[in-house]
Parts: sequence; structure tokens; C-alpha cells
Amino acid sequence: NQGEEGGEFVGRKRLRKEVTTSSPLRLVIDCSFDNLMMFKDVRKLHKQIQRCYSVNRRAVHPVQFYLTSLGGQLKQNMDKTDEGWVNWKDITVKTEAYHEVVAKEELVYLTSDSPNVLTELDETKAYVIGGLVDHNHHKGVTFKRAQELGIDHAQLPLNSFVKMNSRKVLAVNHVFEIMLVYLEKGNWQEAFVTVLPLRKGAMPLGQEGTATEDEEESDRDSDTAETSLDGRPDAAGSGFEGSKNIPI
Repeated sequence: NQGEEGGEFVGRKRLRKEVTTSSPLRLVIDCSFDNLMMFKDVRKLHKQIQRCYSVNRRAVHPVQFYLTSLGGQLKQNMDKTDEGWVNWKDITVKTEAYHEVVAKEELVYLTSDSPNVLTELDETKAYVIGGLVDHNHHKGVTFKRAQELGIDHAQLPLNSFVKMNSRKVLAVNHVFEIMLVYLEKGNWQEAFVTVLPLRKGAMPLGQEGTATEDEEESDRDSDTAETSLDGRPDAAGSGFEGSKNIPI
């Protein structure tokens, strides 16, 4: 019951505002790979974007979330299967490319092909995640685009903190959440171990396990994002385990 001054009522939305602090850091999903994907993979990317939105809305330090180059099959699928996405809050959606929305000197493309290893986050930067479910069919495409545009690029410091018993291939939502957990904890190792699926065998260095990846199950996971009744993606119970996408 709410007291006369409202002191005893703490709704979920009100509580969220009291315990979170938005980060100025920008995370951008580059949706310009529509023509490189089969429609089933476009649907998987849509689910992963839903998860990114959900986890950011619930994060301790939510980032400035951007979708760029949105169009084609991806937008058609979003409009058809998730009409409520147009009412998403705290997100910037653009049909323009990321380098047309953010100054080039502020961009850092995250790609495992980069020789540069990301050691800390610069909150003045915008980090770009390639929105491509490629199953290794388009190796190096994100790195090539960063080079062509003359923008900075880097890979996550995965090898410095964890041992993977499977391929180093992370879904879009994995990369997104790793960045959020690092913002909260300030610890790369904790971010990797917290986010990556157990069956990928992601273990702190020196504590390597023997887990293996079930690829068929991993593909199924990318199709299972939960949604709430009001049309907004719901992170509860999803586990944020997406399909195999951009190597990081």
C-alpha cells in the first residue's frame, strides 16, 4: 500500500531508475549484412537483437543502444512478427550506416580479425558489432569493412582470460552482454564466464574444463528469445545463448 507521501511503494520501473546509471558508451549493431544471410538467419539475428534490447533495459549501466542500416529482410521480419518493436525505448534506430550516424574517429569495430586487443572501454567511443549470422561463410567481412572505411577496430581479449573448448564464435547478443557485464564489474574474465554458454567450455585460464559445444542445440537457442505480453522482449529465462555468429 502506498503511504500518504508514497514512501512505501516501490514499483519495478521506479526501482530500476533508482539503481541504474546510464553509461555514455555507445553499442551499435551494424545491420548492413542483410543480403549475405538466408532468411532463417535473419530471423535469428532478430531474436538476438531482442535479447540485446532486453538485457540493456535491465542492466546496471545501460548503454546508448543503436541499430543502423536497418531495412530489407530484417525490418520486414521485425514488422511482421514483433510489431511492438516500434515502441522500444532507449534505442536509436537508423536506416543510415553507422559511419553516417557516428563520427568515424569515435568508431571501433569489434572483430576477431583485428590485430588490436581491447583492454578497456573508452566511454567516448561507439563500439560496433556486426549483425551477421554467418556460420563462418563470410570470414573477415567486418574487418575488411572497417579497413575500407579507415576506422579503428579491435577484438575482445578472450584469449587473455578464458580457455574455450569450442570455436571462438560468439553471437551478437553474447558480445553485447559481455560489454554490459564488463561495465558493471570492471573484469573481463568475469564478463566472459558470466555470459558465455557453459557448453562452450568457457573457463578461466588455469581452470579449463572439458565441455563441448552441441552445434545443433546452439542453433535452436538463437530462436528462443522470450517476449512479454506487451510486445517487449523479456530476458527472463532466455539465458542469452544465441547462435554462432561473428568470431570474437
